Amino acid sequence: MGRIQYATRYLIYLLRAKTKHDVHSPFVFALFTTVIQNKKSFYAYRSIEKLRAMLLGNKRTIEVKDFGAGSSVLKTNTRKVKDIVRHSAKPAKYAQLLFRLVNYFQPKTILELGTSLGISTLYLAMANSKTKVISIEGSETIATLARENFKLLNVENIELIIGNFDKVLPAQLQKINCADFVFFDGNHRKTPTLSYYEQCLHYAHNNSVFVFDDIHWSQEMEEAWQTIKQHPRVTITIDLFFMGLVFFKTEQAKEHFVLRF
Repeated sequence: MGRIQYATRYLIYLLRAKTKHDVHSPFVFALFTTVIQNKKSFYAYRSIEKLRAMLLGNKRTIEVKDFGAGSSVLKTNTRKVKDIVRHSAKPAKYAQLLFRLVNYFQPKTILELGTSLGISTLYLAMANSKTKVISIEGSETIATLARENFKLLNVENIELIIGNFDKVLPAQLQKINCADFVFFDGNHRKTPTLSYYEQCLHYAHNNSVFVFDDIHWSQEMEEAWQTIKQHPRVTITIDLFFMGLVFFKTEQAKEHFVLRF
């Protein structure tokens, strides 16, 4: 998707997006007002953002193995660490939303598809030290750097798995046997995204939370998002443009929300 088209999609989102005054679902209203719009600075934010700032100054060049759709900015597999952070790591606004979601829903196990350098992983893990975070990363070089970052912040509730999602995801799902919270952030193509979604869906329950990154990143991702929304097990979706939230609560009527964030 070209930059002009992407900007146009974002403008359309802004025009469609609702505020809390337009939300009549008690579940979504509470989530929107106490979690999504929460401006409070939590204890972990400062240390993780200090790490991000340090990585943004890292000029080291590494070789990256990319199994997904790649980067719309970084066109080569030889990349500088600072460029990976700048273009691939979740911005603080959205990474901190992940923290608040975990803090709010208190999942026992989190599965992350796409570790990168571990910024989002740290936000997921530091929201609750008792939560087990299993993060899968395709590039061994990047995974090594991510492990270093976890050690720097003394975070020990992360298990980092290296490998192609197609090969390692089934085994990890069987191991945890319960998809409490899944963050899909490792492949921005329609068919793989839907494949990983269907696999995780098999282990989902009434209180599961699925978070999809970059749902408007490309035409393929928008098509995947539409397919996910229409799945019969899905009851509530929330479109925040750069991120989509999916819920399976059977007590809720099926509704799709576009909310300003």
